[in-house]
Amino acid sequence: MMDRNRISTEEFWNPEHVVEKFWNGLKEGTIYAKECKECGAIEFPPHHACNACGYHDTEWTTLTGKGVLKTFVFTGALNARLELEDMGLKYVCGEVQLEEGPEMNAVILGINKKKAREITDKLPVKVRPVFYDMGRYTTLFFELDE
Repeated sequence: MMDRNRISTEEFWNPEHVVEKFWNGLKEGTIYAKECKECGAIEFPPHHACNACGYHDTEWTTLTGKGVLKTFVFTGALNARLELEDMGLKYVCGEVQLEEGPEMNAVILGINKKKAREITDKLPVKVRPVFYDMGRYTTLFFELDE
């Protein structure tokens, strides 16, 4: 008799299994991550196993998306987000630490050179998530939480 609550090894290691829930969540305005059942570390973006302790058993959790911008840089021509440039959006790339712990490199919308001068000495500053429809998919950016 097959246990319907168990997932097959093939299904478990299918990268679409994690990626699909993550991207669908962004489309719905929800940030999904994986939390390690052994040490409690949160994997974002989600992975099948814990990067902190190597344990294989993780469970889905949701993140608020609230955090702080720790540092940032303006992009150069080689690493510019051309789709954002085409829309005339001002942005920087920065290191964001979420309230739940994970840190990531992310796009921070709404920061021009003047705003950058205003916030540089105030870092870290609060940020909030922005779910941005890119046409074929929704992605996660951040903006200042002022």
